[in-house]
Amino acid sequence: MEIIEKYFPQLTDTQRQQYDMLDALYRDWNQKINVISRKDIDNLYMHHVLHSLAIAKMLTFRPGTKILDFGTGGGFPGIPLAIMFPQCRFKLIDGTGKKIRVAHEVAQAIGLKNCQPVQLRGEEEKGQFDFVVSRAVMPLPDLMKITRKNISKRQQNALPNGIICLKGGNVQAETQPFRNIVELADVSQWFSEEWFKEKYCIYVPV
Repeated sequence: MEIIEKYFPQLTDTQRQQYDMLDALYRDWNQKINVISRKDIDNLYMHHVLHSLAIAKMLTFRPGTKILDFGTGGGFPGIPLAIMFPQCRFKLIDGTGKKIRVAHEVAQAIGLKNCQPVQLRGEEEKGQFDFVVSRAVMPLPDLMKITRKNISKRQQNALPNGIICLKGGNVQAETQPFRNIVELADVSQWFSEEWFKEKYCIYVPV
């Protein structure tokens, strides 16, 4: 939890409490339904929560912003972002029912009112959102193809509406088709831990 406060010192008491509760909840659920690698659960805050919050460093969502978390798994990046932006609305979708169950139960347990986890494949999602976020779900061209239909025309943020995704390693090939418009931010500019080297926050306006 200290690592979250290190980079986000302005948290409210409610936000601190919600982030603090995640550890016990994910440990408990992970024993029933494996949503985080068992050997990685001890790194929950750095590898999953803080990594998700790289999106909050790239863009501060304005109140009323609607965000779709595509392929959320057990709730990343959607749940950490929903805690950070309580006045925004998040819909978390994943095709795997048991993963969505974990996201739903965690959100309920910490009292998140702005977060709606739903079992749904991306192709079936009909809603309109300001941004689609995701974390290492599929190659960027495929993600664009599926979610372009879900990006609203109504603009209200500092960046034009679009897709923000978290990826690691060599991302040149998948960003190449969007080379004229893509923004590639190195996560290690915000978070100094070694683990964040070669981790990227990729933004593509739609």
